[in-house]
Amino acid sequence: MELTEIAGHFGAFLSSVTFIPQVYKAWQTKSVGDLSLTMMLIVLTSTVVWLYYGISLNLLPVIIANGIICFLSMVLIGFKFSFKEQIVEG
Repeated sequence: MELTEIAGHFGAFLSSVTFIPQVYKAWQTKSVGDLSLTMMLIVLTSTVVWLYYGISLNLLPVIIANGIICFLSMVLIGFKFSFKEQIVEG
């Protein structure tokens, strides 16, 4: 495996794990009030486009990274609609 291919796979790995802490925190706290739905929809749209590109050119790192990010984005969007915002009384 060449250095360029290793870099591609490592970059795909790093891109893929960026959403894991956010998904975990949202699941743990059942709170997504601070997450922008618009931003999440843009991320989802961009990953679908990147997936199409990666599949069209058979680029495995692009397919893996964007497949995972697409899934995690859909999870966060699902959380956005399923978790009721808690009202903090003070």
